[in-house]
Amino acid sequence: MRLSLVRSRLASHIQSNSYLWVCFAMIVGVMGTALASPLYPLYQDAWALSTGSITILYVVYMASALCSLLFLGRLSDQRGYMVVLRGGLIIITTGVLFSAVAWGYWSFLLSRVVIGLASSLIVTSASIGLTKLNRSGDLQRAASTSSLLLAFGFGLGPVLGGLIAQWSTYPLRTSYIPSVIMGIMAIYTLFLVPHTPPAPSSAPKRALWRPSLYLPEGAKRPVFLTGAFCAFTAFAMFSLYASLAPSFMSTMVPWHGPAVSGLSIGVILFLSAGTQLLTRRWSTKFNVLLGLVFFTAGNGLLILNTQQASPWLFISCVLFTALGHGMCLIGGMSIVNHVATPEHRAATTSSYLIIGYLGAIAPILGMGYLADQFGMTAALISFCSSLSVVCILLLALSLFKVQLPR
Repeated sequence: MRLSLVRSRLASHIQSNSYLWVCFAMIVGVMGTALASPLYPLYQDAWALSTGSITILYVVYMASALCSLLFLGRLSDQRGYMVVLRGGLIIITTGVLFSAVAWGYWSFLLSRVVIGLASSLIVTSASIGLTKLNRSGDLQRAASTSSLLLAFGFGLGPVLGGLIAQWSTYPLRTSYIPSVIMGIMAIYTLFLVPHTPPAPSSAPKRALWRPSLYLPEGAKRPVFLTGAFCAFTAFAMFSLYASLAPSFMSTMVPWHGPAVSGLSIGVILFLSAGTQLLTRRWSTKFNVLLGLVFFTAGNGLLILNTQQASPWLFISCVLFTALGHGMCLIGGMSIVNHVATPEHRAATTSSYLIIGYLGAIAPILGMGYLADQFGMTAALISFCSSLSVVCILLLALSLFKVQLPR
């Protein structure tokens, strides 16, 4: 009798705080995606992997997330956000559990594919849910909340995983336990949150698997592409730290281990979120220009630090990367909102995200190949030099050629 009363009160509490539990589900869902980043050197030692194999683990996850975004992005509109969010959490918790028991490279690779597919489902469905459950009706506030939760969840994963791995006897197993436990909690609570199926629509339905893409026309196209390639640089810079920071940090700082690399990854995301909050009312053009300057400076310092091996230089690199990441992302999305017409907003946003995701895939894949052929230092210098050239070209275009919104 007492147990049933507790269950009844718990269910009532969850149902009356649906917004908070969807927030919790979003954090837990994305927490498991980047949790493995500080563990990559441990996998590399345990399974005798090359640097290229490590970058493939990250690239496969990003490619899987991109495919899910492209081909399953409208699932929430057709089935309802809560159904998709529950399913995404079940899939990602299964993927994280599979990561914990992975017995070799290919089994772990499969778990990354599963996690990538589920992550996009969780991000899209939870974002829609927060918009629908936001009682104030402030869509800008809902969008800002989603961005903050994403940054916090993505950053929390590597920080927590790195701290556990640093002092655990079985780091490749125990690091995933909190994510699995919290995932089960989130799944349980979401099945107590009331769900209203989407109303039937008279509009013609596109096939679920057909991606909806659009490039603005005329004078808006170069403006859009400038914003999209700002996202490309932001995704590329973060992927460098998320996939290979543990490998190149060992020669730059006196502190080593998963906790250090996990903290550096988390700091980039936490500071990026704070930067976006502080600069969201600034001029779009100013955000883009300053973000590209920060990225160029961060890359230059990282190249210099391959020779100096200074912890203070490395900390400066992380700070510049975080500031550039935040300002380029807020500037890029502001450009999309400026150039996208209402009927093409979703398709334009999808095109923007595809270019951004490609920034997380192509450059880091090339760096992994160069690291295997010529060593980590040569690969890092090539990566940073190439990305600096892209940033300088975008700076020149933004200053002298393309009329960015102010």
